[in-house]
Amino acid sequence: MKTWKLQENVFEETDLNYISNFIVKTKKLTQGPEVKKFEKQFSRWNNSKYSIFVNSGSSADLLIINTAKELYNWNDNDEIIVPSLTWPTQVSSVIQCGLKPVFLDCNLEDLSIDYNKLEKCLTKKTKAIFLAHIMGFPADIKKIKKIIGNRKIKIFEDCCESIGAKYPNKIGNVGVAGSFSFYWGHHMTTIEGGMITTNNYDFFKLCKLKRSHGLARELDIRDHNKISKKYKNIDKNFLFLTNGFNLRSTEINAAIGLNQIGKLNNYIRIRNENFALFRKLLEPFDYKVFTVNFKNLKNISSYAFPIFFKKRQILQKFKKKLKENKIEYRPVISGNILKQPFLNIKIKMLNSDYVHNHGIYIGNNQFVTKKMIKNLIKIISKV
Repeated sequence: MKTWKLQENVFEETDLNYISNFIVKTKKLTQGPEVKKFEKQFSRWNNSKYSIFVNSGSSADLLIINTAKELYNWNDNDEIIVPSLTWPTQVSSVIQCGLKPVFLDCNLEDLSIDYNKLEKCLTKKTKAIFLAHIMGFPADIKKIKKIIGNRKIKIFEDCCESIGAKYPNKIGNVGVAGSFSFYWGHHMTTIEGGMITTNNYDFFKLCKLKRSHGLARELDIRDHNKISKKYKNIDKNFLFLTNGFNLRSTEINAAIGLNQIGKLNNYIRIRNENFALFRKLLEPFDYKVFTVNFKNLKNISSYAFPIFFKKRQILQKFKKKLKENKIEYRPVISGNILKQPFLNIKIKMLNSDYVHNHGIYIGNNQFVTKKMIKNLIKIISKV
């Protein structure tokens, strides 16, 4: 029996041939023209004005928060609202930039933040909401904006699990910036890699500087020449305008991305068809076995099959059956992030605790077949 993995290798033979030919022919492997091509192509695909390619989705999160802190003159310990159901580096990016994460529970409809509790989290020190689109489900941006009202609070989106989801347009365009991941296990891959999208030119420029040490030469030629005139006693090619990192990716990763992005729409279509079948076959069990059904969600870009059992003992039986049938599973993201040792914060997050204790997910991708899904439903019916 073949193992149903969390993710299969999306690096196809066409990718291997493409990248092999590229490596043989290119004269440059570090960041260069292929990166720029990939950025422009991704901007077109996502309907964003600007994109910045980095070495991971986690780096994209870090760069977004560091750039925002400088651009908007935030002070240390200013507050950023973050989800309690998320990947650790989204929270780490806030901490590493000297800001204070304020944790907000998830909801049990789309797994993003609990919209009903958002108002209570807002204070005079709240500078931004860094939301996450979970499992390919778009967060309810309309509700979030209505709650914010006229407050000068920025919105950032972690889109790493949900590339291609819409509300009503493609995510990553709602707030100031969005982050995406092209890790091997996601919708498309550059092996390792991530992207920032923004429609704000000043934010775009500062991100480009910070991605590469703060070097002025990362700017467009016109901007580079203009700014260098202010510092005539410094070599303009080694002019550092801000504090920065080295979060660059390579020409190889960008070339892979250029080849993969042409397949992305089809990958998303297959994933969504799989998820629709999964949901349809689960309907007889709704609310008898499960408390979360994702029935009303629209414009998704399915990342996985999340399953939540009312009774933990049934979940344990289910896990045992999955192992017997060689079906891999894992917690929903990292569970309640506050329980993880790097935080270990004692705050009640009822919904995130429920997800932590009652939920798992099984991989969904373009290699999952109808037969596999039907077999999974049979296993559920047995337990």
